[in-house]
Amino acid sequence: MADPSSYRPSPGQIPDSPGVYKFRDEHRRVIYVGKAKNLRQRVANYFQDLAHLHPRTRTMVTTAASVEWTVVSTEVEALQLEYTWIKEFDPRFNVKYRDDKSYPYLAVTLNEEFPRVQVMRGAKKKGVRYFGPYGHAWAIRETVDLMLRVFPVRTCSAGVFKNAARTGRPCLLGYIDKCSAPCVGRVTPEEHRELAEDFCDFMAGRTGTYIRRLEKDMMQAAEEMEYERAARLRDDAGALKRAMEKSAVVLADATDADLIAVAEDELEAALQIFHVRGGRVRGQRGWVTDKVEAVDTAGLVEHALQQLYGEERGDAVPKEVLVPALPEDTAAVSQWLAERRGAQVSLRIPQRGDKKDLMATVQRNAQQALGLHKTKRASDLTTRSRALEEIAEALGLDAAPLRIECYDISHLQGDDVVASMVVFEDGLARKSEYRRFQIKGFEGQDDVRSMHEVIGRRFKRYLQEKERTGEWEQTPPVSGEAPHPGQLPSPPGPGQEGVQAPAPTRPPSLPDTPQGAQAPTQGAPLPTDDTDPGDTDPRGSDGREDDGRPKRFAYPPQLVVVDGGQPQVAAARRALDELGIDDIAVCGLAKRLEEVWLPDDDDPVVLPRSSEGLYLLQRVRDEAHRFAITYQRSKRAKRIRSSPLDDVAGLGETRKQALIKHFGSVKKLRRATIEEICQVPGIGRRTAESVAAALAAAAPAAPAVNTATGEIMEEDDGGTS
Repeated sequence: MADPSSYRPSPGQIPDSPGVYKFRDEHRRVIYVGKAKNLRQRVANYFQDLAHLHPRTRTMVTTAASVEWTVVSTEVEALQLEYTWIKEFDPRFNVKYRDDKSYPYLAVTLNEEFPRVQVMRGAKKKGVRYFGPYGHAWAIRETVDLMLRVFPVRTCSAGVFKNAARTGRPCLLGYIDKCSAPCVGRVTPEEHRELAEDFCDFMAGRTGTYIRRLEKDMMQAAEEMEYERAARLRDDAGALKRAMEKSAVVLADATDADLIAVAEDELEAALQIFHVRGGRVRGQRGWVTDKVEAVDTAGLVEHALQQLYGEERGDAVPKEVLVPALPEDTAAVSQWLAERRGAQVSLRIPQRGDKKDLMATVQRNAQQALGLHKTKRASDLTTRSRALEEIAEALGLDAAPLRIECYDISHLQGDDVVASMVVFEDGLARKSEYRRFQIKGFEGQDDVRSMHEVIGRRFKRYLQEKERTGEWEQTPPVSGEAPHPGQLPSPPGPGQEGVQAPAPTRPPSLPDTPQGAQAPTQGAPLPTDDTDPGDTDPRGSDGREDDGRPKRFAYPPQLVVVDGGQPQVAAARRALDELGIDDIAVCGLAKRLEEVWLPDDDDPVVLPRSSEGLYLLQRVRDEAHRFAITYQRSKRAKRIRSSPLDDVAGLGETRKQALIKHFGSVKKLRRATIEEICQVPGIGRRTAESVAAALAAAAPAAPAVNTATGEIMEEDDGGTS
């Protein structure tokens, strides 16, 4: 690692004009290219205290050995030169979108004497008109097959064309009237080029003219009793309509636009683009990139615009480009796009209407693409094994952590503080074993104390179960099945204790899904750590299920992961030490920097960006965060939707819903007599009196209850009745 001060230029050497700068390493390789309105200010920012730099920027400046710059006259020139150098030098610290697949285009070779319609991939060629990209090549071929009825343009290869011209016989398409057969002189080169240009016009969105012309010719042929010609024109118009139906109308005003959406996390970003031409989605493509430099959404959008339109011809740049965030220098980027197109380009964020709705669709596609990219690793057994081995090596564990538990704290400005516990076994999520906690030990916001409390509560029960049940015995087989050594416990039913006491640490080898274990009922609420004191445990006092298997969570994980940095890790380790547990590894994953923290270590463990272990830890952490925030939001919503019936002792959710369903609303229930309340199935007189009293106490004017008749007294403008 180099010391940036060793190659830092003096401020007077750097001009204060627009320009592009390059960082080079000790081997003179370009590792980063950037542009700036003011080179002096921008370059100086890289040479501040390293502790104040973003980790990725810090890595870049310590890898570099020199910096140089080139002055340009305008910001637009800086934008163009930056793109050119990124393409030329391929710097390792610049964001580079890698296409997640090779997208096919419908191409018309207008640079040839007899233009040809074909499927093309790869780099674009000069003089070729492109349409797309399409998701699949077969979609292009279906569209072309329909349109050749009306626009019989050549589709054959050069060899087939020359052979037909030599023999004087056209190919099969020429015989079935899906090619005008210019190879044998049925049409002149000028007539064939006109057909190709009409084909391009139709694909570009100018469809109404051709269909109206066909329908007009069809009606005229019918009037002249040329019924065969009229039928052929009818079929041609139908073929064009079917070709149009393959791309649904999404913008009614026949807009030409590209919509760009970005989904990102700390390590990667996925980008999706919808190409809308004539109000229809003509193509879609997606990229995935590593965030190798400190870049926000606006920066990702700017990089995407450069790489999307840097090599495109002018006619490929649409009138509108809709983005989720505007680049830092919007004016320069807009001017550059306008120069590429040869006309004004609107670069903006959609605010309302159909365009905003379509942007939401593109955003969902980007989120799904990022999720799919991340879960591809999780589906592969070899990859999961390698991830666990990398984690064990990085954390210094004796064996791969086949069972990982991750904890996260969630709250809203100190209210409704909750925690989550998620479980991964063999690198896969075990959602049936997730648990949720309410923080009980104190009020307010303190993530460190909350983490200490949650870890302490979970493993205190582990020790209690260990003392109560002793060492685990061989699990008896389920009826009709062979014994399964070390069989996992079955899940508890809804409403049971959320965190059960684990048993003594097992050997590193952890079995797969237990044979005969039944999953919780679909849709049943997951149990939390906060059961009512009066609840009874249907299992025996020895901590086993009715069939003799141990309780779920009756054994500890090999690794505890907490969402946070050094303070949260220290709190978790302290909670385990207070309980005398020293055989469970603890680490933390700090979200902003993606650094792994270990107890008592002042420096974090930095896993390589390509590490499968880092991806697994990130997935575990993100799942714990998702589960925690979902629970926190549900608690907040429940608190907001609180009802006076919540204060009635012994009145559960089922009977509350029955009351509301019977009377229609709390207001009507408040007006009901005790006898009327008793008519609701499951409501006795004592409960009805409690309901009436609770509603009376919660009423705005606190109406009284007539103890003789059971009527709820109401107030009106004239007094009580």
